Amino acid sequence: MEKKIVIKKAPIDKPENIIVIFQNLTGLSKIKIKDAMTKGAVWKTDNRRKRKRIRRATAWIQQNDHIEFYYDPDILSIVPPSAKLLYDMIHYSVWSKPVGLMTQGTDFGDHCSLIRQSEIYFQSRRKNFLIHRLDRETEGLVVIAHTSEAAKRISTLFQKREVVKRYRATVLGNIGSPDKIEKIEIPLDGKESITEYQAEEYDPASNTSTVTVWIKTGRKHQIRRHFDMIGYPVMGDPQYGKENKNVQGLQLIAISLSFRCPFQHKEICFHLQGYSI
Repeated sequence: MEKKIVIKKAPIDKPENIIVIFQNLTGLSKIKIKDAMTKGAVWKTDNRRKRKRIRRATAWIQQNDHIEFYYDPDILSIVPPSAKLLYDMIHYSVWSKPVGLMTQGTDFGDHCSLIRQSEIYFQSRRKNFLIHRLDRETEGLVVIAHTSEAAKRISTLFQKREVVKRYRATVLGNIGSPDKIEKIEIPLDGKESITEYQAEEYDPASNTSTVTVWIKTGRKHQIRRHFDMIGYPVMGDPQYGKENKNVQGLQLIAISLSFRCPFQHKEICFHLQGYSI
């Protein structure tokens, strides 16, 4: 069984082909190093302190460049599920991210990420800027900007809480009547955190409730943590809750995003296909 390899070498003594460098340092074959590079596991920081992934096997590393190699055969062997482009707005696009796909990569690679799939889809025709994130276990809508101006404008909407993010979740227990919208205002990580929800229906056979959820803030795992804190954990959550595990996985889906388009100057609602708003 191959082991994980992490190499941080700096600086390089003389200009040399990157494949040759890592062959000498690791003993790995040229094919394995090429595969790892293609999948985003190799990094270079130049003398201007600019760090970026290096994917081309023909790349030469210059004197004083710093290089990093994060080789994990388990990660590199993963075949990720495919995201789907739902709305192409030119300045930005809205994607359906499936369960099991990360929003962005890690040092060990980005081939299992939505942002990389967007880069491959648009090739060199557009830049790609990630605006917000969804957990790997969560399915749903993600916005990717394609210009720095679009990234700035849409990020500002998120920061000012001018984006309405709607989720559908299945939680353990009978959470209550669908007559009104309830609010959870338990601080997370010492910061204000606001989650609103409305019960849709209760299934006594499984003792679960379907709820529509809106989040006013974007704390890490906010929905999952908040519902666990009030005693109604999200079904299938691998990290939070008790007696809520299942074989279907996390029952949490980001079904819609609404905001005033900073380019069309009108309200737009993007929704996940198959879900009524």
